[in-house]
Amino acid sequence: MTTTTADVPTVELNNGVRIPQFGFGVFQIPPEDTAGAVRTALEAGYRHIDTAQMYRNEAGVGAGIADSGLAREEVFVTTKLANDAHGHDNAITALEGSLRRFGFDYVDLYLIHWPLPHKELYVRTWQGCEDILRAGKARAIGVSNFQPAHLDRLAEESGVVPAVNQIELHPALQQPQLREYHRAHGIATEAWSPLARAEVLEHPVLTGLAAKHGRTAAQVVLRWHVQLGNIVFPKSSSPERIRQNIDVFGFALDDEDMAAIAGLDEGRRTGPDPDTFTG
Repeated sequence: MTTTTADVPTVELNNGVRIPQFGFGVFQIPPEDTAGAVRTALEAGYRHIDTAQMYRNEAGVGAGIADSGLAREEVFVTTKLANDAHGHDNAITALEGSLRRFGFDYVDLYLIHWPLPHKELYVRTWQGCEDILRAGKARAIGVSNFQPAHLDRLAEESGVVPAVNQIELHPALQQPQLREYHRAHGIATEAWSPLARAEVLEHPVLTGLAAKHGRTAAQVVLRWHVQLGNIVFPKSSSPERIRQNIDVFGFALDDEDMAAIAGLDEGRRTGPDPDTFTG
């Protein structure tokens, strides 16, 4: 089956902007390979690209979109603030640098990459993001790796609820309490490391479900994310894997399958703890 753009559902964010639920991540793709990988993803039906200032490949994302022949407004692009650019004015200046590298007038979504609570700057940084939103340089703003305490402070000291919180989320780290917080506050959940860096893919529950559905274990996990309502953007530099990852709209997991995957939660991170990570 070939996935088309029409197969990929969109999620309405809390400000009315719609984001494709399934996207393509470019974390750890070398800058010189990024444009080609993005072109491949766009040819495969992806219309959502997730990058970050710290990935150092924004120029490649912009080039890949420009080379694709698609109009800018046809592709949803997210970037994230570098950890050394916290602060009201720094957040604005950093985005201007991103826009120059992309060759864009705006991004669709701008995120604070990490809260870095030891710096005590994420509220001021968020207020800079609010100014970016008002200026039309981002269609939506959000955060990444924020815990409920961080989100509560934003609610108390600012006027805009984050459109999304991008968090580590996979079968071994399902974060049900944080996802429930998001639901209660109108924040969309985005999943980074959705396959746990492939660490979970040999689990017999997942290989068994893959055999049941005639799919790969990765496709089973990505389908699980979709059915949970998560926004997901797996990363790959392999053209075959790029096409395979998005081919998850021709089958469905049943309630028993979903319950079996729910049972794999160990609270196990593959990345840093947001409460203690210092950048």
